[in-house]
Amino acid sequence: MPIIKLGRRAVTGLPAVTKTTIFYDSDLKGFGVKVTPNGAQSWLVEYRPGEGGRRVAKRRMVIGTPATLSPEKARGAAETLLAKVKLGADPAAERGAARKAETVDELIDSFVRDHLQPKCKAGTIRLNTGYIKNHIRPALGKKKATAVMRSDVSRLHLKIKNAGHDVAANRVVSLIGTIYEFGLEEKILPKGLENPAAGIEHFDEKLRQRYLTNEELQRLGDALREAEAVGIPWQPDPSKKTKHAPKPENRLTMIDQHAAAALRLLLFTGCRLREILDLRWKEYDAGRGLLFLPDSKTGQKTVVLSAPAIAILDALPRIGIYVIAGESAGAKDETPRADLKRPWDAVRKRAGIEDVRIHDLRHSFASVGAGSDLGLPIIGRLLGHTQASTTQRYAHIAVNPAKRAADLIAGKIADAMNGGK
Repeated sequence: MPIIKLGRRAVTGLPAVTKTTIFYDSDLKGFGVKVTPNGAQSWLVEYRPGEGGRRVAKRRMVIGTPATLSPEKARGAAETLLAKVKLGADPAAERGAARKAETVDELIDSFVRDHLQPKCKAGTIRLNTGYIKNHIRPALGKKKATAVMRSDVSRLHLKIKNAGHDVAANRVVSLIGTIYEFGLEEKILPKGLENPAAGIEHFDEKLRQRYLTNEELQRLGDALREAEAVGIPWQPDPSKKTKHAPKPENRLTMIDQHAAAALRLLLFTGCRLREILDLRWKEYDAGRGLLFLPDSKTGQKTVVLSAPAIAILDALPRIGIYVIAGESAGAKDETPRADLKRPWDAVRKRAGIEDVRIHDLRHSFASVGAGSDLGLPIIGRLLGHTQASTTQRYAHIAVNPAKRAADLIAGKIADAMNGGK
């Protein structure tokens, strides 16, 4: 075990060796340079982790080569590492753990299996799965989970925002933060690792308020009836070559009875999309005109049905366990309908309301109620809001009661100011 003063002249003048040899520094215990028979050299530190002592096996850790680190810089790096060892750290073990660290894809797999699927509602699972598939895996999936930096998440955040999806951008950052919190709590990630989503400021989310006017409701009703009866005409995309396009008279999009019923129920009940598509016949109380939803976004929920909604439900054929029959209706392993994207796209385009989302049907239900002086508490109850602040977004529509109150108060003040005249 040769011991020398490791300086520039000493390192360049090291003798050739017939077997791997470590030359230790005479001044800094644990600091040395390893030389192999082929002449390769590398700086290293050697230490005993924990409490030390001869019973504890030594660890060695390479910190560079003389070609990349001068003796002075190598000595400084060694001093830093050995100081950490005195404080209880184990740099070699930490580096090994980092090299074995899971990729983001593997971390996500653990998160989905052990947290998302067993602990979250179906809607949350569906939404987060989409964020993972469309944004997080493509951008970060192949990286080591420990190598993801805050700048990586910030770039992804901005990219989604620039694509016109401010809300999705914020949700993706929050989800990445949750995934890393899970990894740290489950000790999948090393203790002390900084969460790369922490501290990233969210973009302002403009509250979307789109309500259907009476004229738009009429056009929507006309389009629905046309789609059910004869079909909605469509034209081939001129930018795409189509070899076997149907004849013009056969270019019609028909909507089945259950899809049309789902769209009408969304308007007549103010329910969320999954509340209607996941609705089972056993949850419909025809006698009392109620829906008993066991697990909506806000928990158990009772929906009071209007006469038009009851008429739609009573007219629907009962094919399977779900009210809105899907492709597997009546089968042993029946699943609810996945979505209403195709019928909704056709109907809203025909009605000239292409900027209206399906969720805006719920907003329209609430806006009609607010404009009819029903009062925000009643509207909140119909929508299943658990917080009054959630219903407050419709307050600007419910102006008539406030206007009457303002007229009454100001009128009395004016009377008093005019001496009762």
